[in-house]
Amino acid sequence: MTTPQTSAGSLIREWRTRRRMSQLDLAMEAEISQRHLSFVESGRAAPSRDMVLHLAEQLSIPLRQRNQLLLAAGFAPSFGERSLSDTTLAPAMAAVEIVLKGHEPFPALAVDRHWNLVSANAAIAPFLADVSEASLLTPPVNVLRLSLHPGGIAPRIVNLAEWRAHLLERLNHQNDASGDPVLIELERELRTYPSGLTGSRPASVEPNAIVHPLRLAHGDQVLSFISTITVFGTPLDVTLSELAIESFFPADEQTRTVLVRLAKERAERS
Repeated sequence: MTTPQTSAGSLIREWRTRRRMSQLDLAMEAEISQRHLSFVESGRAAPSRDMVLHLAEQLSIPLRQRNQLLLAAGFAPSFGERSLSDTTLAPAMAAVEIVLKGHEPFPALAVDRHWNLVSANAAIAPFLADVSEASLLTPPVNVLRLSLHPGGIAPRIVNLAEWRAHLLERLNHQNDASGDPVLIELERELRTYPSGLTGSRPASVEPNAIVHPLRLAHGDQVLSFISTITVFGTPLDVTLSELAIESFFPADEQTRTVLVRLAKERAERS
């Protein structure tokens, strides 16, 4: 049976291992002696607040986990954490809505750190058509679960095996970076969903691919998308640092034409 590692030194060692860095690597990046770093990790030396933050920066530790590291070292957290509904975050959330609205007639959505839907523009509607499992659309809506669940969007994803492999690879990298237990459990769940493969060979993600297109059946047509992820630059709030906007762009002229037509139809109905 293992004992939870909660000291600042053990957490630094855990993150260093997660980043696949040796003590010498981190010491050189942080411009400190390897001996001092060894003493910090073993608990023989107590790091200052500035040292904790300095090492966290070199290790690219997320803000939420930096607060945990500071607490373990006996210091107060440095980064605030507010609800997205907090009035002080209203300007930031207004900016998110401007980005989402400005991306129309193409789909875009904002998600939190667990891939739960925060907001979406009107153009996301084609993604949500024909979802057979109503619970997937009950808040909080997890967009990865909605995408890959057999009662969600998955049956309409023409290249499901490829897209599933892409999403799982992305989530796996996120788990390596954050170590978030909720995301780790989500990844385990998603891997139990049907793969979309007809044979036994698993889908692979081409390491040199520039984009991973999403091909979505819509009526008797197939819509093709590429996507980008946008995050807030240098946020000092935990919640904002974990907010991401995914914007989908038409990958061909047919998709562009369909999205423009759907937007026009929505405007005529309103």
